[in-house]
Amino acid sequence: MKGDVLGEFEEIILLIVGVLGQDAYGLGIRDELEKQTGRSAAIGAVHATLNRLQEKGYVESGMKEGTQERGGRRKRVFQMTGLGKKALTDSKDVRVNLWSQLPDLNVGKV
Repeated sequence: MKGDVLGEFEEIILLIVGVLGQDAYGLGIRDELEKQTGRSAAIGAVHATLNRLQEKGYVESGMKEGTQERGGRRKRVFQMTGLGKKALTDSKDVRVNLWSQLPDLNVGKV
């Protein structure tokens, strides 16, 4: 179903949620996106993507207790679901299959 297919940005955000584990929250995800890819994104775009991923069942979220450094404010943290892991695996399998079918690119030759 088209709505269940991962877009490129969704895939990257979902991968970052997996990489960050228990520390996957909006601002941390945005910072890791820039660190890992060199891409910057508005925090609103990250939150919108996380909401889409949650609607698709690929992530779930909960509130983490506030910390002193955050003035006691709580933050929403995200965790990848089994369905999210399957979506990433499926996406990777498609890409690996396509890459394996590419003819030699003859890099460096004209």
